[in-house]
Amino acid sequence: MKFVVKFFSEIAIKSKPVRRRLVGQLRENLKSVLLEFDPDIQVRKAWDKLQVETSIEDPVQLQLMVAAMRNTPGITYILEVVESPLPALEDIAERVLPIYGPRLEGKTFAVRCKRTGSHDFTSVDVEREVGAALLAQSGAAGVKLKHPEVRVELEISKKTLFVIGRRYRGLGGYPVGSVDPVLSLISGGFDSPVASYLTMKRGMRTHFLFFNLGGRDHEVGVKEVALYLWQKYGCNQRVLFISVPFEEVVAELLTRIQDSQMGVILKRMMLRVADRIARDLEIDALVTGEAVAQVSSQTVRNLAVIDEVCTSLVLRPLVATDKEVIVRMANEIGTGEFAANMPEYCGVISVNPTTRARLERVRAEEERFDMAILDRALAGVTRTRIDRLAEEELLRTDVEVLSVPLAQSTIIDIRHPDEEELAPLDVHVPVEKIPFYQLHSKAAGLNPDTTYMLYCGKGVMSRLHASHLVDSGLTRVKVYAP
Repeated sequence: MKFVVKFFSEIAIKSKPVRRRLVGQLRENLKSVLLEFDPDIQVRKAWDKLQVETSIEDPVQLQLMVAAMRNTPGITYILEVVESPLPALEDIAERVLPIYGPRLEGKTFAVRCKRTGSHDFTSVDVEREVGAALLAQSGAAGVKLKHPEVRVELEISKKTLFVIGRRYRGLGGYPVGSVDPVLSLISGGFDSPVASYLTMKRGMRTHFLFFNLGGRDHEVGVKEVALYLWQKYGCNQRVLFISVPFEEVVAELLTRIQDSQMGVILKRMMLRVADRIARDLEIDALVTGEAVAQVSSQTVRNLAVIDEVCTSLVLRPLVATDKEVIVRMANEIGTGEFAANMPEYCGVISVNPTTRARLERVRAEEERFDMAILDRALAGVTRTRIDRLAEEELLRTDVEVLSVPLAQSTIIDIRHPDEEELAPLDVHVPVEKIPFYQLHSKAAGLNPDTTYMLYCGKGVMSRLHASHLVDSGLTRVKVYAP
């Protein structure tokens, strides 16, 4: 099977050196993503496209490969093509009919040809010749140049004919890793994962920074959504998941700071720590999910006061976005379900929060805060490569990973329903389907006397959750990793 990958349009207008660098990064990202499906995958560069060739013929695997390419930033379209040497004009229809003939039965169609190179015919000549042959030799209802039911798509490149069997829309954006890295403050709600997705889509290698305000469940949930974003859109780029213990900061705020100022000052403390971590990592920008006026701490005045403590650039991709749009985007990219099932924790809730913080008053309040606490928080920071999060969790508990199901066990398939539907699990033991984003809330209903084996395909989410379930008291939990 062969695919032609079309770049995002902004890549095509760059200077030659920049374009060469962006296309090279996209090629490396695609190859890294597709090697999981085909160790012999071929990804070749051309000036205006990439060509992907695989020997895989299994329809399910091909669908999964297409889905992976569609989630790779930097791509506008993925074209499933049949390639052949360019025949004579009158013979082109013979290459098209086997692919489009069955689809044209009873439907209107139009032929569209894109041509590059020097030929003794025009694109319109091809469209007329092929259209006439298809009309005569198929059961098509007729030719309709505007809004046809079927578009017959061809591309001619010098001496090669590409018959486009299917066209899939990509994400657009720039290849991940082609733009400077950023550090994203992620909490697991609707906003910050969408903001992180947008920076990844724009080509920024996005590291994740989590401030733990108190609660292992919340931390596991945030690790889960960060893993999901990285696995789906991150192109296997090496990024960090950084966790900062902030419980002592919360306790100090509640003890020392006036109620109305706590929200703004908490954000200032977070930015102080994030700024220092970013400098250590040589990262120039922080990312947050804040939108103007969404909550009291996010007025323009308050955001200006918050940013005053930070030397790094603070990017807010959602700054002018309505909440309902953010929720819709979260559902589209697959993080909405995480937010809806996220164990929330917030120990800093002001009764009457300020919406117009005054810098001098905030500074006066902070004089009462013991800044040594921030140093202790920084000393307790953990940095883990995101692809090793699951292994880190397994080190905390003794969870067995097995390649075959145990007799009398029950497998819990924690994959997303879309993934599970595409490739159902075929094993000889009972299978219970609980998507990973619901596993925490449904864990209390699991039988402690049953041996459960978690399965997730790649084995990362299952390892993460197995460790957490064992910590929660379910001792007979294992990982199924065939």
